Amino acid sequence: MELYLKVRVACDGGMSQREASRHFGISRDTVRKMMAYSVPPGYRRQAPVRRPKLDAFIAIIDQWLDTDRAVPRKQRHTARRVFDRLRDEHGFAGGYTIVKDYMRDRERRGQEMFVPLAHPAGHGQADFGEAVVIIGGVEQKAHFFVLDLPHSDACYVRAYPAAVAEA
Repeated sequence: MELYLKVRVACDGGMSQREASRHFGISRDTVRKMMAYSVPPGYRRQAPVRRPKLDAFIAIIDQWLDTDRAVPRKQRHTARRVFDRLRDEHGFAGGYTIVKDYMRDRERRGQEMFVPLAHPAGHGQADFGEAVVIIGGVEQKAHFFVLDLPHSDACYVRAYPAAVAEA
């Protein structure tokens, strides 16, 4: 990461990519890639992983794991148990690691994903609610409207004595 930043600063400061290549002792292709991305993209696989020994058994594994959803967590198949059953019942000739890796990847694909919440300028969030308040020593229920503008951290709250259309 440090070299990445040094190369970007040098090239942004007027040094040519060829000079940066010579100066830092890296190839020009590497410098070109460094300049193409603001943050190092990391390794990106060109083709999906091929598992020729496991591919014929994936349907069986998926069936076992799908039926496991109906049983208690302690009774579900572990990677070791799946490997043992494949080897004993179906003549699987592959290794434990590819079974374990497949199960890990399958679990990740099935997990719930979250999208970060973004608030562009000019957008707001509105809501209604009620609260118990004390006004003039008397405890009563108040209905309120809240408008939140997350981009500017502005907030508007207005309370009403009743939740009616006029309010």
